[in-house]
Amino acid sequence: MSAKGALVKLVVGAGKAAPAPPVGPALGSKGVKAIDFCKEFNARTAHYQPDVPIPVLIKVKPDRSFTFEMKSPPTSWLLMQAAQVSKGTANAGKEYVGEISLKHVYEIAKIKKTDERHKNVELKAIVGSILSTAKVVGIKVIP
Repeated sequence: MSAKGALVKLVVGAGKAAPAPPVGPALGSKGVKAIDFCKEFNARTAHYQPDVPIPVLIKVKPDRSFTFEMKSPPTSWLLMQAAQVSKGTANAGKEYVGEISLKHVYEIAKIKKTDERHKNVELKAIVGSILSTAKVVGIKVIP
């Protein structure tokens, strides 16, 4: 591995990290023991419902130690869970597969606000982004 370290991006189900693919090969190629990451990740995500997709950013240092940052689930996944649909529309903006209230959007915005990258962003801007994602996924937002 190079002397400057590496960055690994993964999406892992909450409590489902295992040294099998995709985690094992991604970390093994960087010289990190995947089982160490899996134990810590599963302990941190024990309070989540099973199979919630959690984006993870793993920073591998030159000495093969690592740190990782967990982010909130993808906005589209949160929207589809709120609308109780399994997949989005094929015709964005023209056909809808479900609907949610503005209260759902506000709750999703509060979840997204907990991310490090959104901590300095106004809630109004996050809500706007969620509304745009809802339109693309095919979920109608009713007031």
